[in-house]
Amino acid sequence: MASNNKRVLYTGVTSDLVIRVMQHKEKTFPKSFTSRYNCCILVYYRSFTTIEEAIMEEKRIKGGNRNAKEKLISQSNPEWKDLWDDIRNW
Repeated sequence: MASNNKRVLYTGVTSDLVIRVMQHKEKTFPKSFTSRYNCCILVYYRSFTTIEEAIMEEKRIKGGNRNAKEKLISQSNPEWKDLWDDIRNW
């Protein structure tokens, strides 16, 4: 997830991407990091077979620097468009 101005990035893992993105967009948890920093644009996502694989990838991404995260996003979403419309009807 990215903030509206793309300055803040958030990486997370979930078993239900549609519901989780909706929660970020609606600021369901007002004291959360994503609410405080207005991270409501889905700019990157991946699916995994197991939660263990997903958690390993989350840790790898979180362990990288900002440039690595930007490169990862730009490879699949060069315009950094909000991918919400692509997933909301899953």
